[in-house]
Amino acid sequence: MTHRPRPGSRLRRPFVLGLTGSIGMGKSTAAAMFEREGVPVFDADAEVHRLQGPGGDLVAAIEARFPGTTGPGGVDRQKLGGRVLGNTHELAALEAIVHPAVGKAQRRFLTKHRARDVVVLDIPLLFEKGGWRRVGAIAVVSAPAWMQRKRVMRRPGMTAAKLKAIRRLQVPDRVKRSRADFIIETGRPKSETHRQIRFIASCFRAR
Repeated sequence: MTHRPRPGSRLRRPFVLGLTGSIGMGKSTAAAMFEREGVPVFDADAEVHRLQGPGGDLVAAIEARFPGTTGPGGVDRQKLGGRVLGNTHELAALEAIVHPAVGKAQRRFLTKHRARDVVVLDIPLLFEKGGWRRVGAIAVVSAPAWMQRKRVMRRPGMTAAKLKAIRRLQVPDRVKRSRADFIIETGRPKSETHRQIRFIASCFRAR
């Protein structure tokens, strides 16, 4: 684990730690470990699933903009992905629907936990969409490239072409690592990953 403290940074409550990492790097596992340490975690992906799920607040807006991509179960993510992956115009239209709603949920989360010492914002595109500017420190989850590919290709519906398209939308792992305050290595035993996360959480708790 690498720790690069930011010069002149000061703690405020709650201290906001941004958690990010490329697809298949183990970010969900890391987020769950922070929760086990008692740190509240805002999961941006989970919020998107909720908003796009059955009865979700964004289903109607997405159907209006992308007809045929929703049904009784909410948004069909494979159909929607087929419309936006590789199409910057369509992707931007989807983001214009989704991002404001996720931002609103994130603000509610921060208000709810304003008395806590530290909270985690689990945001896949933290660097890509400018979220890094709104956090006090950044933890990047990383693993060897071969392990990343192995994990991702196990996912239902995943193809090499789809993985390539997703990677094009993400800042490369080496760049994320260079910009991180903490690097969480997940290519090791889970006990070691948990040890790293326990240390990070302890850095921001009130003494």
